[in-house]
Amino acid sequence: MTTAAIDSPLQNPVLSFRPKAKVLLKPSRLLNCYRNPKLLFSRGACSCSFKPRRRIHVVEASSTDAAVIDTFEAFSSDDVLYKETFPVKRIEKVEGKIYIRLDQSKDQQNWKLAVGCSLPGKWILHWGVSYVDDSGSEWDQPPKDMRPPGSIPIRDYAIETPLKKLSEGDMFHEVKIDLNPSSAIAAIHFVLKDAETGAWYQHRGRDFKVPLVDYLEDDGNMVAAKRGFGIWPGALGQFSNVLLKSETSQANAQSISNESKDSKKEHRQLEGFYEEQSIVKEVPMGNLVSVAVRKCSETSKDILYLETDIPRDVVVHWGVCRDDVKTWEIPAAPYPPATTVFKNKALRTQLQPKGTGNGSSASFTLDEDLVGFLFVLKLEDNTWLDFKGNDFFIPLSGATSVVGQHAQSDSVSEEISSKVYTDGIINDIRSLVSGLNSEKRQKTKTKEAQESILQEIEKLAAEAYSIFRSSITTFAEEVFWETEAPKPAVKISSGTGTGFEILCQGFNWESHKSGRWYMELKEKASELSSLGFTVIWLPPPTESVSPEGYMPKDLYHLNSRYGTIDELKQLVKSLHKVGFKVLGDVVLNHRCAHYQNQNGVWNIFGGRLDWDDRAVVGDDPHFQGRGNKSSGDNFHAAPNIDHSQEFVRKDLKDWLCWLREEIGYDGWRLDFARGFWGGYVKDYLDASEPYFAVGEYWDSLCYTYGEMDHNQDAHRQRIVDWINATNGTAGAFDVTTKGILHSALERCEYWRLSDQKGKPPGVVGWWPSRAVTFIENHDTGSTQGHWRFPAGKEMQGYAYILTHPGTPAVFYDHVFSHYGSEIAALISLRNRNKIHCRSMVKIVKVERDVYAAIIDDKVAMKIGPGSYEPLSGSQRWSSAVEGNGYKVWELS
Repeated sequence: MTTAAIDSPLQNPVLSFRPKAKVLLKPSRLLNCYRNPKLLFSRGACSCSFKPRRRIHVVEASSTDAAVIDTFEAFSSDDVLYKETFPVKRIEKVEGKIYIRLDQSKDQQNWKLAVGCSLPGKWILHWGVSYVDDSGSEWDQPPKDMRPPGSIPIRDYAIETPLKKLSEGDMFHEVKIDLNPSSAIAAIHFVLKDAETGAWYQHRGRDFKVPLVDYLEDDGNMVAAKRGFGIWPGALGQFSNVLLKSETSQANAQSISNESKDSKKEHRQLEGFYEEQSIVKEVPMGNLVSVAVRKCSETSKDILYLETDIPRDVVVHWGVCRDDVKTWEIPAAPYPPATTVFKNKALRTQLQPKGTGNGSSASFTLDEDLVGFLFVLKLEDNTWLDFKGNDFFIPLSGATSVVGQHAQSDSVSEEISSKVYTDGIINDIRSLVSGLNSEKRQKTKTKEAQESILQEIEKLAAEAYSIFRSSITTFAEEVFWETEAPKPAVKISSGTGTGFEILCQGFNWESHKSGRWYMELKEKASELSSLGFTVIWLPPPTESVSPEGYMPKDLYHLNSRYGTIDELKQLVKSLHKVGFKVLGDVVLNHRCAHYQNQNGVWNIFGGRLDWDDRAVVGDDPHFQGRGNKSSGDNFHAAPNIDHSQEFVRKDLKDWLCWLREEIGYDGWRLDFARGFWGGYVKDYLDASEPYFAVGEYWDSLCYTYGEMDHNQDAHRQRIVDWINATNGTAGAFDVTTKGILHSALERCEYWRLSDQKGKPPGVVGWWPSRAVTFIENHDTGSTQGHWRFPAGKEMQGYAYILTHPGTPAVFYDHVFSHYGSEIAALISLRNRNKIHCRSMVKIVKVERDVYAAIIDDKVAMKIGPGSYEPLSGSQRWSSAVEGNGYKVWELS
């Protein structure tokens, strides 16, 4: 279940989860948007289609009911007891079109391919080409002179090009690609991406494919002119989905029935066409709910007036309470018109249209001894609107202090009493998790509701963990970890471990070249442990087509370029002796095949796991699998494994358990986690029971014309969604925080380090116990340098992640560099102040040239050239670590 969240100074601490769905807005008809795309959403061309109102048994309103007040403004300041307007955020589904058009340029020599979208958004064309002589189905990057302005290469196989508005103020976005008919390009392949939501739009579940030669076979995703149609839209443009044929192709058309494949390569029969595909996008909508309460001078009762500008049928699901516990009950009559009783627990009142025609309203007459009015709003499609996941609470005249209840709301949501019993905390967490799981089953979920729930879980978990640790007074932390300890009484959950982990990546991109990396790292085990690291991440152990290990072949063959299986066992044993937990780098998304199938495609596996092509996803044309559609993004360099197959999951679970027992791994780093559903990860982790697990969910942040957007909520939401799909059994690398640090430090824009609510803007701001923060790894840095951290600013990045919540990860190259001593000092400070993955952050200064924060009221820090010193007052701060562009203090 999902709920829409709203911002207001009122807060009801009693959580209530209710179902939510979304409204579909559909154009009443589709006009010809080829000639005039603006007509698609012009006035009169779009209408809202709603379900008919259901007949309900109505409790008649009493004749003693107070006179209806027509407007919110009618409540004057003289007699008003309470007056508040709440902003409401909800999600609507809006239907639009992707259109593809191929036609000749004005010079009649070249052609243009136009791809457009009728919906608002930040649209990106992710595209590539295939050539005439290509035998496989992999994409290639197009020639540079073919790429529209603003195009960005994606690795070595694709291009991303932003769509631009047709004109200022226009809703339509479009990109045009120039085509030379004499080139060797056989087809253009693309998918459309909405950078705002991260959603990808395909053609019948596959990439769009626009052929530029005649002989290509249609494998279900082809978009092209159909033979026998040559109709261009007329001036009035009353045709859509009409297939177009150019005059040139009509004049030069030849019979192709007897031509050979080679002949077709030489004689291209390009035909213009126009085609559309319907798409649906989730669009946030903003409305207002206003509530006012006054005392009736004649009856001494409270008159509550409620109105909203939501342009739909709205039902108020309501009740009252008589004390601060806020237990719902049904009040005595009178009731407003169109009120029904719901299961003898609440009332439901249909709001009536306002006289102005803008929105709806209702008035409620309530006894003076009542403390509060409780409600949520229900829309006709079972969408529920509430207050940050809670019921609205409106104080009435029976409350001890109406003003006090209004003022204390912020502190109620920010703090959880330290005196709450552990059992109560556990019950609250279970209630929240139940709501989050219910929300997950819906097709849509609001960011605000999920964020609020996750923050409440983190606060409760931090409180419970504090109680747990304070109760263990017999053992010092150092002694506990150094003993040959019996099994702990409390099982540490995967994803967070103890909460005090500091992770070291124990290799770089070149580590395989010596052929004895395991032995080299074994010699440094004691040194790394002495620096304060508690977890170490080792490279992929399996036989691999690539020497780095990320193209695995035989999963049970553990003699790799890093060393032998026996050397790996020795290394793990040595790391355990000095207190490390060891993570294995497991590649579950894809696997390189041993043999070719009858078509010459490499998709048959050997070794102990001798799978056939049923183990390969069916929607990756490069490897022609017979499995189901992929549950994530495809990795184009190797066959993507179909995790929906029972035999695949069983074999992978057996393999992970074998690695735990045979090698001694304590947990996992999951490569290319966005390639398959997080629910499968949960299955694997439940079976292998790791101490700690972290997934690599890396995709692009949101940019506008090359400049990073300030709001990266959509990006971190995708990572949180993946973690949530694992049921929280795994954390994820906080790619959002890394990207924001890049822009903040490189451009001296430190204001980026606070989101709209004054919290850290990455995953660490929403779900810190599942965020593994980092600034560099073997992909982004080392000799690859795919996304290198701003040069000379590395220690500012480490000053941030090593003082903040989340689980910080430090890159091997930086540990053994001139930064080593400064990193060690920051790790020492983190450990002695017991900063952990759920520590609380208070951002105290965020400006263009400086960011400053206080963590757990024990550590203060600042990065950037600007000035900041923590206020002394009753606390005495002393400088602990200082370097180029950063400074950290601790209480003395």
